[in-house]
Amino acid sequence: MEKKQSIIDQFKGQARLPRLAAPRRYDLHLKLDLVACSFTGVVRVGLAVAEATKFLVLNALELAIGDVCFADSADQKKVRPCDVVMDDEDEILVLAFDEALGCGEGVLTVEFSGMLNAHLKGLYKCAYVDGGEKKYMAATQFEAVDARRCFPCWDEPALKAAFQITLDVPLELTALSNMPILKEKLNGDIKTVYFEESPMMSTYLVAVVVGSFDSVEETTADGIRVRVYCPPGKSDNGKFALHVAVKALELYTRYFSVPYPLPKLDMVAVPEFAGGAMENYGLIIYRENDMLHDELQSTAAKKQRLSEQITVVAMHEVAHQWFGNLVTMEWWTHLWLNEGFATWVSYMATDNLFPEWKVWTQFLQYTASGLHMDSLEKSHPIEVEIIHARAVLEIFDAISYEKGSAVIQMLQSYLGDAIFQKSLSSYMKRYAWKNAKTEDLWSVLTEESGVEVTNLMETWTKQKGYPLISVNLNGHILAFEQSQFLLSGLAGEGLWIVPITLCLGSYERQKKFLLKTRCGEIDISDLFNSPSDCLGLSEENDPEKFKEHFWIKINIYQSGFYRVKYEDKLATQLIKAIESNYVSAPDKFGILDDTHALCQAGKQSLSSLLTLMGVYRKDIDYTVVSNLIEVCYNIVKVYYDAFPDSVDYLRQYFINILRPSAERLGWESVSGEPHLNVLLRGEISMALASFGDEKTHEDAIRRFKSLLMDRNTPLLSADTKRAAYIAVMRKTTVASRNYFESLLSIYREADTVQEKERILRHLAASPDPDIVMEVLNFLASDEVRDQDIIYGFRGISLEGREAAWKWLKDHWDFILNKYGTGLLFTNFLTDIIALFSSNEKADEVEAFFANRTTLAFAMNLKQSIEQVRIKARWVQNIKQEESLPELIKQLAIKG
Repeated sequence: MEKKQSIIDQFKGQARLPRLAAPRRYDLHLKLDLVACSFTGVVRVGLAVAEATKFLVLNALELAIGDVCFADSADQKKVRPCDVVMDDEDEILVLAFDEALGCGEGVLTVEFSGMLNAHLKGLYKCAYVDGGEKKYMAATQFEAVDARRCFPCWDEPALKAAFQITLDVPLELTALSNMPILKEKLNGDIKTVYFEESPMMSTYLVAVVVGSFDSVEETTADGIRVRVYCPPGKSDNGKFALHVAVKALELYTRYFSVPYPLPKLDMVAVPEFAGGAMENYGLIIYRENDMLHDELQSTAAKKQRLSEQITVVAMHEVAHQWFGNLVTMEWWTHLWLNEGFATWVSYMATDNLFPEWKVWTQFLQYTASGLHMDSLEKSHPIEVEIIHARAVLEIFDAISYEKGSAVIQMLQSYLGDAIFQKSLSSYMKRYAWKNAKTEDLWSVLTEESGVEVTNLMETWTKQKGYPLISVNLNGHILAFEQSQFLLSGLAGEGLWIVPITLCLGSYERQKKFLLKTRCGEIDISDLFNSPSDCLGLSEENDPEKFKEHFWIKINIYQSGFYRVKYEDKLATQLIKAIESNYVSAPDKFGILDDTHALCQAGKQSLSSLLTLMGVYRKDIDYTVVSNLIEVCYNIVKVYYDAFPDSVDYLRQYFINILRPSAERLGWESVSGEPHLNVLLRGEISMALASFGDEKTHEDAIRRFKSLLMDRNTPLLSADTKRAAYIAVMRKTTVASRNYFESLLSIYREADTVQEKERILRHLAASPDPDIVMEVLNFLASDEVRDQDIIYGFRGISLEGREAAWKWLKDHWDFILNKYGTGLLFTNFLTDIIALFSSNEKADEVEAFFANRTTLAFAMNLKQSIEQVRIKARWVQNIKQEESLPELIKQLAIKG
């Protein structure tokens, strides 16, 4: 035992594997037993031994290791290790040899076995029902560091290799992997499926799926076969995703000027999956509700909403076939190169395919969550040093995705479309089949554009946070001052090179420059005296009319990742411009979002925010009103703790703001109406139901009763169903639970994953804590797929938050055992802890987790606690506005 410990100790605590040897090729043979939910395998790894060594160190976790041997390619001499040592903490397998292995080529053969786990990572089991019988299929999720749960390997993105995969599976099932099938051999009720050898790729992109599927297929103009695999009998539901995938391959081939490099692309929907989808090379795996599109069961409105969801997800995953798979980050520090770019380009591609959806405006909603997370003291840079590979799970977050994509958009906007596209094409060609770091991309962009991109962008990727730009006007001189924005209200020390864009009185009067220092000034007298807009106004030729139309907007179309604080006079003029509808939808979104954040940070009063919100009551843009609703929700959550006695007046004020849009849209879809009207109808009806609007509740319950009589009632569309579900759950208590039981019946009968998801999102909306506790127990039962529990957390009522916190504490060990600490797990923390707004609760949470925190969720826990403390501070600021309750009462009564 001491000898084994000394062997392990010299390799423990290292962020990365020692470079004693590097894999060149894996020959992997897996035998799956879907009844026993187990697997056995043998892997033969072609190695390049870098230097004479007595040790080989690779990754393995939760595997039983059998026979091991190493064959030197030069003399075919086989040697077996004298010691085989596994370390679960560092997730490594150390092979010790009596004599040093020589420098050069060799083949390492390892036999192993393991269990198909239930935690949706590694090689795992998925439950499904076939003819009333529960059965299992198998799927993989290897990103970030779980290929090692399936087979011993060098499980790091930089250690690319070719893969030859062979599977032994039940005869009647479909077996899929990254490459096309080479041949099959039958042996009784088992078939052996041999796949073609893959090109060089990272272990996290290896994939296997074994199950029962139907499929549809098309071939691209370049001869790439694209197949979509669906549950039996539902192949038609995959046709839309197939159409999008074919279009995506063609679009990205043109955009990157690099062809898709594999002979096929498969996309498969599995019944249980931790994320939304995973971009495995040549085999993209999806949650069913992110890929399947039921044309026959969908209303026109539902088709539009689902089509957009499926398109953006598919475009993201197909983009990864270039950005991530062909060119791969060198280490997890550069994860954002994968996720930020795939996110940005997926919106670009979706806009190209469906311009009527206006997804770039909706992109603002996406990046807003990045702005929120990055204003936490416990945020992290886009590039964050990963010391333990398991900790990488925490950076699959709003910084890597939302902020990453936002700073890319900011850079693309600054450099221009043509230069940016040409640069990405050059980058792809230079690093194809290789690994790259962030600096490599900046270097190519600098070469192509002539702009010193590295200096500009390192201020955005190597430090956390972003600036607040404070703006003052003195005559014709605009003065700017940047400071790090933190929701805590504290002053940060960050300094950025900021691409500033601005317009004066019109989007035709624009200026842009780089703010490189803490403070800066710019003379805008040319904008004052240039009648370049459609009104032909200038200060010289018509000073009075010019003054009437005067306003300045910084950060045009919200293209920059920063917030803006205007001096009072400029802010007042901007509000008038919003009222007169001179300001674009993206800028209306940004002005409200910035003001909301400034209010949270204690830099503006809630009364001023509420006044601004009133200006938006006649707005009809989906993204603007959707953001308005989100701000309403957030204010109610903290006001509930500040002035509980007057919270109903606040809700009524928000009802008054939203009612004009609700009356304009109604409950029923209108033939031929814009896609975004469909989305807005659902958002507004849900908000009114949440705020307790009696008319909405009456209509919703009447329509819900119709649904109970006829599941296809025309009185409830897919989008307005959610408002009905909120309304009936808000009326549900232990003493009055008929609606709750009816909703559970609808859930159990539902034959689409989208309908089940809709119901789960609102079951916990009841004001009765006992009902909320019952709902949480239902969510954790076998009636709900493990992956779907997170939907239920997002709808927990304020009245039920203490019950939810108690449930989390009481069921902690059960949660860890059932769900593990993978991608799903963070939702248990972020969604339940974030419901609170007091320092006392933050202290209680810290005490509970004092001895329970692991690397897998330490950062997420700190961020959740920080957000509770930020809201506690906001509650105290609100309490200091003593006249606020009376103001809100008057606003509510005014209508």
